[in-house]
Amino acid sequence: MERVAIFEIVEPGLLTTVQDLGRFGFSRFGVPPSGALDRFSLRVGNLLVGNEESEATLETTIMGLKLKALRKLFIAITGGDLSPLLNNEEPLEMWKTHVLKEGDLLSFRALRSGCRAYVAVQGGIDVPLIMKSKATCLSAKFGGFEGRALKKGDILFGRGTRVSCDRTELRFPPEWVPPFVKEATLRVVLGPQDDHFTTEGLRTFQSSPYRVTPHSDRMGIRLDGPKIERRPDVEDSIISESLIPGNIQVPGDGRPLIILNESVTGGYTKIATIISVDLPKAAQLKPGDRVQFEAVSLAEAHRLLRDQEDRLRKFKAFLGR
Repeated sequence: MERVAIFEIVEPGLLTTVQDLGRFGFSRFGVPPSGALDRFSLRVGNLLVGNEESEATLETTIMGLKLKALRKLFIAITGGDLSPLLNNEEPLEMWKTHVLKEGDLLSFRALRSGCRAYVAVQGGIDVPLIMKSKATCLSAKFGGFEGRALKKGDILFGRGTRVSCDRTELRFPPEWVPPFVKEATLRVVLGPQDDHFTTEGLRTFQSSPYRVTPHSDRMGIRLDGPKIERRPDVEDSIISESLIPGNIQVPGDGRPLIILNESVTGGYTKIATIISVDLPKAAQLKPGDRVQFEAVSLAEAHRLLRDQEDRLRKFKAFLGR
C-alpha cells in the first residue's frame, strides 16, 4: 500500500507518543517493553478501525493534543475520556468509529476520566519497526516517531486504505468498557517477596488508601500513604532482578511504587503484582487519584483474564474477524 501523510501535529499536548503493544524479549539487553500503558484500550481501538490488535496508535496524556487530518481517515478513540472534539465544537463519542475529512481538526479539551487516550487510525501509523515493535522508548530515545514525543509541526504517515463507510457506526459495548475512576481498587496477587513484610504490614497494604503523587510517569506510579511495615530481619533492598508492568515495589520509605512499562530491573522488594485485567485501571491513574489493593488468588486472576479475552473474542466475531 502507498505511504501517505495522515496527520499534522497542530499541538502535541502534554505527552503524545506512538505506541503499540510493546517490545518483548529484549530485557536481557536492558530494553524495556515500552508500548501502550493501557493495552486493552489500544487493542479495542485497533479492532474498531479494522487493524490488527497490535498496530501502532497515538497515546496522549491529560489534554492538549490537536491533530489535523491530511486526508479522509477512519479513526476510533479509546481509553480515558479527554473530551475529544471535532473542529473545536462537535463532541466525539468514545469507543466508537468516526470518519474525518481532509482538513478536520481533532482536539482533546479537558479531562473527564482516566488520563490517557488512544487514537487508532485505519492502516496504522507508519514508523520503523525496531526490535519487532513500533513503540516509543523515551528513555533510550528510539522507536516510534524519531524516538521522542511528538512536537508541533510533525507529520505522521500511514498506509493508504479505503475508508469503509459501513464501519462508521461501530461501538464497543459500553458494559465492557473498563471504568476509570478517581478511587480505584486494584486486584493483586501477593508476592514474590511478600514474606519480607510483617502481618501488620500486609494488613496495611491491603486495607489502606494510597494517593497517586505527581512523581509518576511511564516508568512508574509513586504512592503516598501509610508505611508498610517490613520484618526487622530483612533488608530494604534485594539483589536486582527483572521487573514486569504491574509489579508493586516497596522502597525504603515503606510507600508502594507501581512499576509500568519503561523499567527492566529493580532492587526493591516486590510485595505484589497487579493482575492483567486491572493494569488498564492502573495506567489511567493520575496525580491526586486514590487507590486501594485487594489480594486475589492466581486462579481468580486467570479466570478474570479468560473472561476479558472471551469478551474480546465475541467482539471480534461480531466484526467478522
